[in-house]
Amino acid sequence: MIKKLLLLTILMISCYFSNAQNVGSSPEYIKALTAGWKGERFPDGRPKVSDAILARLKKISIEEAWGVLKNKGFLNQFEGDWTIIQPDEPMTGRVVTAQYMPLRPDLEKQVKEQGKVENRSQKGGTNSWPIDMLIAGDVYVADGYGKIADGTLIGDNLGNSIYTKSKNGVIFYGSVRDQEGLTEIKGFNGWIKGSDPSFIFQMMLTSINAPIRVGRATVLPGDVVLAKKYGVIFIPAYLVEELVLTSEVTALRDQFGHQRLKEKKYLAGQIDSEWSEEIKKDFLGWLNNFPGKLPMSREELDKYLNDRNY
Repeated sequence: MIKKLLLLTILMISCYFSNAQNVGSSPEYIKALTAGWKGERFPDGRPKVSDAILARLKKISIEEAWGVLKNKGFLNQFEGDWTIIQPDEPMTGRVVTAQYMPLRPDLEKQVKEQGKVENRSQKGGTNSWPIDMLIAGDVYVADGYGKIADGTLIGDNLGNSIYTKSKNGVIFYGSVRDQEGLTEIKGFNGWIKGSDPSFIFQMMLTSINAPIRVGRATVLPGDVVLAKKYGVIFIPAYLVEELVLTSEVTALRDQFGHQRLKEKKYLAGQIDSEWSEEIKKDFLGWLNNFPGKLPMSREELDKYLNDRNY
């Protein structure tokens, strides 16, 4: 009888915890969200986009990236109008998401209890939990629902921790405190909606690595972000390699076109419309004598040009 009661108790506890809403999304859920990605993944389930692709992405313009996503049907991936800590330093990385909401005591209690189950730190505020998960190449992206006063998600202490772990920075649809101190962290960058000297108040973390909204954009954990002084674009991981290569070829086309227009070899209408066979042949010759190093391998470029009508 005692054994039966013990088994029943264990079963009830197991059912309770299995039905509890996780704070951090499971690897299985993240894999389902990012099912288009067929490559290697991190233990948390996020796509492991290569550092080489992240480095190449940094040189892509916002307009080029937006154009590729638009042609793929992704029309809600851009957000502008930011305060930027280091405006002339672009940032790319793999997204870790966090959702914040106005504080509701009963929900906050459940989040903290679930945090214990997930072995999350019980010291300090829950706004440190996403930071604890960061690894090199990550970008911490949070929806702070635009709250400025009393909505400061980090100060310079947490900023130092973020940079130590990720070698990157943050994108907050919300605010920070001690912006001056954050500016002094070498290598750290941030896209924020404002700053305020107040501490975070009447605000709670509700999820980590779940879908969030950042202004006009819908963001998934494992997205790749391109952040520049002209705005921020969130890119599905499975599209990023194609986006980079397409954008690089577009930039080469533009460079070729600008040069030929300056040389008065072609009219603007010829360059700004579908190219004739003569211009295509000229472009290929120009590529063969490209003055400098191409951003992609020649094999990548040749395959791209063979597969597409440029």
